[in-house]
Amino acid sequence: MNVGVIMSEKLCLWLVLLVIVNVCRTLATELTFELPDSAKECFFEDIEKNTTATLEFQVVTGGQYDVDVSLQDPKKKIIYNQVKTQFDSHTFTAESTGIYTVCFSNEFSTFSHKLVYMDFQVGEEAPLPGIGEHVTVMTQMESSAQEVHKSLNTIVDFQTHHRLREAQGRKRAEDLNERVLLWSIVETLAILLIGLGQVFILKNFFTDKRPFQPLK
Repeated sequence: MNVGVIMSEKLCLWLVLLVIVNVCRTLATELTFELPDSAKECFFEDIEKNTTATLEFQVVTGGQYDVDVSLQDPKKKIIYNQVKTQFDSHTFTAESTGIYTVCFSNEFSTFSHKLVYMDFQVGEEAPLPGIGEHVTVMTQMESSAQEVHKSLNTIVDFQTHHRLREAQGRKRAEDLNERVLLWSIVETLAILLIGLGQVFILKNFFTDKRPFQPLK
């Protein structure tokens, strides 16, 4: 086999591995957490000035699938606020350097336990290693690796949202199944009680009663 072909295959494999590692590294900002009833959870992120960030969230399970969400800058100024929202995405540019706080509140619910997905992406994604470090135009191999990287990121996003929708649909189906089962049990008990009542009433209709005899 030609040595150049072997080196080219090894280089392709190396670039694909770099793409996969970089994609896995970008998933570190994702988080799925439990939000108990009457509770509030806050998360903090240190963001530099003029850095673009994106907050994305979705309620996976629980209650009416809604939460209160607020985002504050280091000066305690609310830059994003939503009440009883199921899902949303918000992109902003940091006006100052400091700690940004995002809070999810379930305080309006007294018994609904919820599962919330959050993705807080800060800044632009780092380029692939070895790409963009030279002045010359990218080679065909580097261009292909970059396109594969973008495609993998798109696939990961689609898979994430598909898993969220699948989990939410499964939870809704389980809740519906429990309600149908409970309603079936109630109907069965009602039919049994009505049947026993009818038997008791018909039995009284055909029971011989002794005639009344006056006392002498």
